[in-house]
Amino acid sequence: MRVLHERCCGLDVHKDTVVACAITPQGQKTRTFGTMTGDLEKLVQWLKERGIRHVAMESTGIYWIPVFNVLEEELNPEALMVVNARHIKAVPGRKKDAEWIADLLRHGMLRASFIPDRKQRELRELVRHRRSLINQHAQVLNRIQKVLEGANIKLGSVASKINGVSCREMLGEIVRGNQDPVALASLARGRMKSKREELERALSGSVRPHHRFMLSSLLRQYEFLSEEIAALDFEVAERMRPFAAALRLLDQVPGIGRRVAEAIIGELGTDMTRWLTHAHLASWAKMCPGNNQSGGKSRTAHTGRGNRWLRQALIEAARAAVRTKNSYLGAQYRRLKGRRKDADNRAIVAVAHSILVIAYHLLRDGTMYQDLGADFFQQRDREQVTKRAVNTLKRLGYEVSLEEAVAA
Repeated sequence: MRVLHERCCGLDVHKDTVVACAITPQGQKTRTFGTMTGDLEKLVQWLKERGIRHVAMESTGIYWIPVFNVLEEELNPEALMVVNARHIKAVPGRKKDAEWIADLLRHGMLRASFIPDRKQRELRELVRHRRSLINQHAQVLNRIQKVLEGANIKLGSVASKINGVSCREMLGEIVRGNQDPVALASLARGRMKSKREELERALSGSVRPHHRFMLSSLLRQYEFLSEEIAALDFEVAERMRPFAAALRLLDQVPGIGRRVAEAIIGELGTDMTRWLTHAHLASWAKMCPGNNQSGGKSRTAHTGRGNRWLRQALIEAARAAVRTKNSYLGAQYRRLKGRRKDADNRAIVAVAHSILVIAYHLLRDGTMYQDLGADFFQQRDREQVTKRAVNTLKRLGYEVSLEEAVAA
């Protein structure tokens, strides 16, 4: 095979060691280094001594990150490749060791994964950390609800949110030992006042000392997580200032709020030229059906495992978008849900895919979002819709004649 890179190196990265195999016109040399910063600096010096211009490593868990951070500062970022282990495995050959990685790199048989620049990676880590805390926030609320159910307190059956102002005050009084349902119900505010009688019934339970102890602990956790999320919101907002125009573009799309827009930009950035088309982006994000064909027949294929953080944000946006009235995304969801067995999840993923495609074009072209409307599919399939309606009426015993309406 034709040699594309005369001086290259393959790295087999582990938790405590990095095996480097350098290939030059003078021959092949293999050496093992540690993963401490000082050891990695020795690796950089070793590569420079041999004039290595291209380096490839396997994306092993999180262990490639410190190696990449050090090499990125010393080598040309375009010549530094992090490769999907699945791609290396797909090439028949030996075990995925440093020599094999270097040999594949030498002949140009490796494809680099998408690794954003350092600032983008920092933003992405902050956004992901915030998402983790938000998930923990929801888990704490679920545990509070579980403790209340165990104490025969049915507050969640009356209030839509147990983390509202009224419910928080009621929970605080319960922790302090107040078990009078009338006194607790009197703490209701706003629209909750109209549910005073229901609250008295719901707050009549059997709260034991261990219930109060657990509620006190969970409420402290909830307060702590709320403060941490607020601090992260501020930090992310500061780092998002250069992307204000992109945030405004994404905010136009139904279902995309501030946090979802920040998650999309945090994961993808704003440079869409990394992907040739929206189909390449959807394939990279694993937000499109997999390819499972045999003998000319297509079989059911899952979407696969992609960027789970981006997927979670898109699914959240899709859940909100389908509740929007008179929108294309809502119409798409209802159209797909009505004809599939496991309809809901499949339809939501399809809507999430559409949102990703919309975001791609908005960020690439800088254009304004224009909704196609809730009647888009009816207008597109007008002839089929008309034929189906006529056949339905004929089966019911009607004679049908159609006449085009004259526009006013």
